[in-house]
Amino acid sequence: MDEVMNNDLTEDKFFLVKNFIEKNGYKFTHQRKLILQQLCIAERHLSVEEIYQRVKKNIGLATIYRNLNIFKSIGIVKEIVVDGVSYYELKIYSKKPLHIHFQCIKCNDIIDIDEREIALEYLKLNKSIQEKNDLDIYDANIMLIGLCKRCREVNKCQDR
Repeated sequence: MDEVMNNDLTEDKFFLVKNFIEKNGYKFTHQRKLILQQLCIAERHLSVEEIYQRVKKNIGLATIYRNLNIFKSIGIVKEIVVDGVSYYELKIYSKKPLHIHFQCIKCNDIIDIDEREIALEYLKLNKSIQEKNDLDIYDANIMLIGLCKRCREVNKCQDR
């Protein structure tokens, strides 16, 4: 499975993640590495079932659940719940550490909104909320809901 490695998460980064996991009292097992690789190479958010389908020759479903909960608790992954299904994305070493999510109500796709200008406004909003309410914000989950471009186009064609 090491051949699945791509440029997004190099061995150097795995070394840093390994150290981070171990500093939090966990071992960096082969199974944990395989799960992280799948989250890294995915072009979208993955459910537990999707991760399982990718690694089922090497890891059981319960192990995936257990490790994702560990990763979530120590801040390596982010969980996004849509219609009762949890989807996961790599939070640490992500190309998009700060972004908003959009869920299509028709196809249920989750799309990252990560344009620079929007991220800057997002940071300003966080800072303003922190200052006005004397808070420390560590993370935020903003989910916009509507129709994606593809489903909107299908609706237009059906309306004709």
